[in-house]
Amino acid sequence: MDFSYVPSKPLIEDLNLNVKSGQHIAIVGPTGCGKTTLINLLMRFYDVIDGEIRVSGSPIKQLTRNSLRGSFGIVLQETWVFKGTVRDNISYGKPDASLDEIIAAAKSAHAHSFIKRLPQGYDTVITNDAELSQSSA
Repeated sequence: MDFSYVPSKPLIEDLNLNVKSGQHIAIVGPTGCGKTTLINLLMRFYDVIDGEIRVSGSPIKQLTRNSLRGSFGIVLQETWVFKGTVRDNISYGKPDASLDEIIAAAKSAHAHSFIKRLPQGYDTVITNDAELSQSSA
């Protein structure tokens, strides 16, 4: 696969990456090495110039952006929390999530036991600084 933001300045040339179904990979490296560019290509914010990216054997150009983006999970270097309860933060991507779904997500992230020890558990209010509030929602 090849990609360039400016046609006269090649950026990625002959990249070949094969990730098997169910594998988890990390894209790491120093600033400027192309991590964000690679993610932008995977999410189809940009399209490759030559070659193709396939997901489950299908070229990503044949997939809707929504279904494609729903196939990936991203853990950013910086953590982001929003003012509200722990429950609100966990269900941010699915506002109608049931408490059982929220607890299952927390258990999957190995956070449930920590959350249970918070002053009001899942109803503990946190700020965007990740500071705990003394009041419950």
